Amino acid sequence: MSVTRTKPQPAPAVTAGASAPTGVRAWIRDLGMGMRFAAGSGREGWVRTILTAVGVGLGVALLLGAASVPYLTDHRSDRSSAREAADRMTLAGKIKRSDKTVLMRNTFTTFRDRSLEGRFVRAEGGRPVLPPGLGKLPGDHEMVVSPALRDLLDDPGARLLKERFRDYRVTGTIADAGLVSPRELFYYAGSDTLTTSDGGYRAAKFGSDLSEPLNALLMVLVVLICVVLLTPVAVFIGTAVRFGGDRRDRRLAALRLVGADTRAVRRIAAGESLFGALLGLAVGTVFFLAVRQLVAVVDVDKVSAFPSDVRPVPVLAALIVVAVPLSAVLVTVLSLRSVAIEPLGVVRGGVPRRRRLWWRLLLPVTGIGILLAIGRVSSTDQDINAYAIATGATLALVGLSTLLPWLLESVVARLRGGPVPWQLATRRLQLSSGTAARAVSGITIAVAGAIALQMMFASMHDDFNRVTGQDPHRAQLTVSSLAGDGRLAQRMIDDFRATKGVQSVIGTVSTYATRPGPVPEGEIQPTTTISVGTCATLRELARVGSCRDGDTFVSHTGDRKMNDWVDESARPGKPVDVGPGDGRKSSQILWTLPADARTVRARPSPTDDKVDGILATPGAIDIAKLTEATTTAMVQIDPAVPDAEEYVRNTAAHIDPMLDVMSIKAVDRDKQYASIARWLQIGAAATMALIAASMLVSTLEQLRERKRLLAALTAFGTRRRSMAWSVLWQTAIPVALGLGLAIGGGLGLGYVMTRMIDKRVTDWWVFAPLAAGGAALIAVVTLLSLPPLWRMMRPDGLRTE
Repeated sequence: MSVTRTKPQPAPAVTAGASAPTGVRAWIRDLGMGMRFAAGSGREGWVRTILTAVGVGLGVALLLGAASVPYLTDHRSDRSSAREAADRMTLAGKIKRSDKTVLMRNTFTTFRDRSLEGRFVRAEGGRPVLPPGLGKLPGDHEMVVSPALRDLLDDPGARLLKERFRDYRVTGTIADAGLVSPRELFYYAGSDTLTTSDGGYRAAKFGSDLSEPLNALLMVLVVLICVVLLTPVAVFIGTAVRFGGDRRDRRLAALRLVGADTRAVRRIAAGESLFGALLGLAVGTVFFLAVRQLVAVVDVDKVSAFPSDVRPVPVLAALIVVAVPLSAVLVTVLSLRSVAIEPLGVVRGGVPRRRRLWWRLLLPVTGIGILLAIGRVSSTDQDINAYAIATGATLALVGLSTLLPWLLESVVARLRGGPVPWQLATRRLQLSSGTAARAVSGITIAVAGAIALQMMFASMHDDFNRVTGQDPHRAQLTVSSLAGDGRLAQRMIDDFRATKGVQSVIGTVSTYATRPGPVPEGEIQPTTTISVGTCATLRELARVGSCRDGDTFVSHTGDRKMNDWVDESARPGKPVDVGPGDGRKSSQILWTLPADARTVRARPSPTDDKVDGILATPGAIDIAKLTEATTTAMVQIDPAVPDAEEYVRNTAAHIDPMLDVMSIKAVDRDKQYASIARWLQIGAAATMALIAASMLVSTLEQLRERKRLLAALTAFGTRRRSMAWSVLWQTAIPVALGLGLAIGGGLGLGYVMTRMIDKRVTDWWVFAPLAAGGAALIAVVTLLSLPPLWRMMRPDGLRTE
């Protein structure tokens, strides 16, 4: 009897064998299995999936919002351009009157810091062209207003604004096509007295691009803003897909019992993350669509938008849809390289290796090198290498986030002893510093980028915030009319002085005064100005000394050439022509400058203008003769009177609706610069809210992972206060190190960017408020995590199945 011995054959594995799929088919099968596990793994699995979906969804919503900015700005610009008169700048004065032409005049006003813009219109024929949003032009003393302005006029709290337009009847509403945004305060007002001589211009059609190209320095700033706001979002999405990794690893170890190899398990884990990421895409889209509807009714820092304009650029939207799930798969697969998942539920971390520093330094060094290689950028440059700037800044900021895990590991490895809360926190960080580093990497990037931005803003502040030299202490408003005469000037002075809240009025009537007589061929007729005002007014314009009605003066500014030119016309005892100055002798209006006119030194007016030429009091000249004069009134208001400025604007509107009322400001801020700063504030607020949410979600996830451990510590007598302090230290240590790294990296990046725009650093302490904000964020996250902490410390946390 013989026995044949054969070699035992292993049982076929699930993922092995000739029939087992390989390559792409294996990926598809395992990713699908992981998605089914995520959807059907019970309460614990769904908690992790929901956390991932919410985290990814917040990031996706912000990315979709950022992807909508190009479309939004283009449409806002298109809407603004569509209502501008075509060829206004190139064919000014050359458009002939016709049955279709319209006379227009731009007007601006404010109401309690809210800007209103409008157009006075007058049809010159029976078939006038219409601006977008209008069915017909308003008639004389009629108005067509935007919906937001209509609501404001109906508001009982805007009684003063309604009083300003009391002479106009609202006859219609401007459609969306004629508005830049739904909250814009805009109107068209009809006027039968509008002419080209009082600032009107003729329009034969609409649609003209009057926008200015963005300054090169501001373009660099915009590129850096995009990098600073979006890089933390990308980092946060990468962190969100790893929520609940420890529990997932233990659960996936059971798959080894049915023959799944390590690579298959990693792919299945990636499938779970993929499911959360896809769900996050859906959640983010819902968030985005919800917020998109709010932008029409919520005026965020005076910025609103039509929902139809908030639309992601298709290419960018497609990139987000592809990149988010792909990053979820890659991050999961890479994170499992150091984890050994074995049968029977055994999960062992790989042999701890000290994190390498060289490649972490390579990223920021490469980024800084790219920025230095770009060279200097000046405001006159026509084109900049935006992609190189974005790449360099992104590498520098991402490099800081890669340095943080190495720094945190190196620091906590040396921490020993201390109180119980400190030991609990440091021991946890020593065991798993990577999770804590990932949680604060977003705030590290955000603070570093914010420091660089603030350094750039401070360095270019003087370029876009011009000191006007105006003195708002002497007067706060200036009112002017292109078409005026002595009677209008006197009415302005009298009415403004009688206006509630007005302390004083500086009113003048000005016109040109030319030296009469023939002029040699090739020479210019000697010309100066004559300004008529009371003695009190003239004292604001020159150092006249003693003055009484009937006196005249010759004002010099101190410039010798200008003084000589004034003296060519203003000759005491000699006549000057104060007529229209059209060269015809019949239209001359001669007035003789008294022989006793004194020469005085001009002083800056409240608007920082030095008025030279002839200064005269009303008793010295009949101001009714000054038919081609301009009228100006500078008004000083009482700050103790509420709405004093609104009363002045109302008075001006009742004198003449076309009077220009301007605020006297010590600093004039560039509109493009102000717009960028405003959008930065909105974006920064959204990014910081996302970072706060990410830190909170990450903290809650870490607490959920350690639910049994927390309950066990409590059962052994650990005080609740010690547990709370341990959570605080566990958050504070990584954030403190991250902030320190952000301060150093941000100052370095800010210096390089400031050098790029050929400026010098004006403030090295811009990081102080940002660091304080980071500390406040720690406190907020800790306080919000305490209620879940108390709940997880209950004895039922020891229950297991």
